[in-house]
Amino acid sequence: MTRLTIFDEAQPAQPLQDTEDATLIQSALAAAGIRFERWQATRAIAPDASDDDVLAAYAPEIERLQAEGGYLTVDAVNMAPDHPQKDTFRQKFLSEHTHAEDEVRFFVEGQGLFCLHLGDRVYQLLCCKADLVAVPAGTKHWFDMGSQPRFTALRFFNNPEGWVAQFTDSDIASRFPLLP
Repeated sequence: MTRLTIFDEAQPAQPLQDTEDATLIQSALAAAGIRFERWQATRAIAPDASDDDVLAAYAPEIERLQAEGGYLTVDAVNMAPDHPQKDTFRQKFLSEHTHAEDEVRFFVEGQGLFCLHLGDRVYQLLCCKADLVAVPAGTKHWFDMGSQPRFTALRFFNNPEGWVAQFTDSDIASRFPLLP
């Protein structure tokens, strides 16, 4: 279930807000400048669907978002507990960083935890199937896929180089809860 937990950056053990209500999540994130939507597939997606099948199932939403945001490319990424580089990828994303472009992800299946450092608050958004999150360029954040990751996500880019991070060298991510 999608969940938003908001913390004061100095109090990582005491949430200020914790909700699974999609309307409250969308409202709180919108007030902070973060786009959050729920999408539904227009076609059935088989468990063994190819990346092309996944892209086709969400084609209308993808086209709309590409037109709105100027995203040049969209791809699908899959992560499973048996992925040989899962630990390396997890560690790469766990440090606070920013991007020169928006980081836009849509979860086709599974889950991932986006942690957004906005002013003196940390917003932890547990994204699940059907969740789209758009983190604006320059937003400090980190991402946790957990020790046994399982997700398929669509990634939107307006930079042909793909995922390029500028790390902040802050240790803030180490002070907040992560996925098991």
